[in-house]
Amino acid sequence: MANSALEIVGLLLTLIGLIGAAASTGMPMWRVTAFIGENIIVFETRYEGLWMNCFRQADIRMQCKVYDSLLALSPDLQAARGLMCCSLALGGLGLLISLVGLQCTSCIENNDRAKRLVLIIAGIMVIMACICVLIPVSWTGHVIIRDFYNPLLIDAQRRELGEALYIGWVASAFLFAGGCMFFCCNLQSEGKGSERYVYSRASDYMAYPPQPPQPLQPQQLVLIPRPEPLPQPVLSRHPSSIYTYHSRHPSVRSGVAYL
Repeated sequence: MANSALEIVGLLLTLIGLIGAAASTGMPMWRVTAFIGENIIVFETRYEGLWMNCFRQADIRMQCKVYDSLLALSPDLQAARGLMCCSLALGGLGLLISLVGLQCTSCIENNDRAKRLVLIIAGIMVIMACICVLIPVSWTGHVIIRDFYNPLLIDAQRRELGEALYIGWVASAFLFAGGCMFFCCNLQSEGKGSERYVYSRASDYMAYPPQPPQPLQPQQLVLIPRPEPLPQPVLSRHPSSIYTYHSRHPSVRSGVAYL
């Protein structure tokens, strides 16, 4: 019952993190114009995202333009595009796989080990999605901070951290928490295998742990002697002077033969 509740909590955390990662991917607010020094024109704001540039004036709606060339982008934005798309694919696939392995679903019946294995795989995929979100967001934040304190750049070229970066960091935290719940709650050591039950009429159900297999010991071979066959009497048409007959008690025939 406790594992079932933790699985539902992990499912909700993964869903929230996936929504946050999708929002961060589509938002153009990765880099925002910095109003410092002589750059006091506050009625115009410039946003730079993964897919487009946007300009927004005081009371005028935002105008956006998609990037004309992918090769003209900086390396961090090029890598961020691929990693964010990978994170969405891994997170969505992990979320769908986790639905199959939940205890409250009947997709896999009478096989708890298979359900645990499915949830472990889903947790690994969600954690990988978290890493794919965390790398581009942190890389872009590092580039923005480095350029902000670069004395060779003018004030108009400096940018600040946008809202999409903060949403990406929060989304990665939710994905990490959800993936850890899926992974850790269903990870059991091999020594703690499933308990077996023995029924006894005189007592209640009793549980005992499975016994480890004992190694086979080599056994010494024992040779059994074969009994020697007893000699059988031979019948012949011709009389013979030798009469032998193995018997403990003498018989009449043996006496006659002796005479």
